[in-house]
Amino acid sequence: MTRRTLVVVGHGMVGHRLVELAVERGLTDDWDVVVHAAEAVPAYDRVGLSALFRGTTAQELCLVAEGFFDHPALDLRLGDPVVAVDPDARTVTSQAGVTTRYDALVLATGSAAFVPPVPGATGPGRFVYRTLDDLEQIRTASLGSRTGAVVGGGLLGLEAADALRSVGLDTTVVEFAPRLMPVQVDDAGGQALRRLVEDLGVHVRTSAVTQVVEQTGTGLRMVFAEGEPLDVDVLVFSAGIRPDDTLAGPAAS
Repeated sequence: MTRRTLVVVGHGMVGHRLVELAVERGLTDDWDVVVHAAEAVPAYDRVGLSALFRGTTAQELCLVAEGFFDHPALDLRLGDPVVAVDPDARTVTSQAGVTTRYDALVLATGSAAFVPPVPGATGPGRFVYRTLDDLEQIRTASLGSRTGAVVGGGLLGLEAADALRSVGLDTTVVEFAPRLMPVQVDDAGGQALRRLVEDLGVHVRTSAVTQVVEQTGTGLRMVFAEGEPLDVDVLVFSAGIRPDDTLAGPAAS
């Protein structure tokens, strides 16, 4: 019997679970599975990223069992995202220029960090909080820095703020809504949460609309619609995620 090929675009938590099931349920008896990952590392526990700032290693977050991809039917292509799909020819083409024919195709590109459309939101000293590489860049930028801010007061934003605090930065959470975690808690819950966060030493600014991020001679200045500007060395955007519906996007991993 001629073997068939399944191409999986994306090697995040969901993409890898699909490959595990393909092996567990015997699909690989008749199919070859080719996996394209945008990131240069195998799938890892993205939910546990903050643990990196508490001493957990990237290897400990890895979801891939040792030797898993030694399976003869599996082909993991790290750091080589798919950039084009031809459904008529049933092929995918990767960033490296490799074209692979498929009998079945799964797009498991996941999601990407949302950066609000604020002038000056990108550039030196500005980061998102989504991948191992993001956190490594934040860690490097924090060396020699004193202050940091996180735009976004949801669960991930608070995790990011705790990460900045853990590496010694005087940290401020900036939230557009009138309370932290506005989707999950009511006003009373927001007040209690704010007290807990501030007791940890993290400053909180709610109802804060960032109008522009300016580069200064010493760092960054966040200018708000109301209130005093905030000067920081490191700025992290953790304002939610959006589906990554573009090939070769930041979350196609």
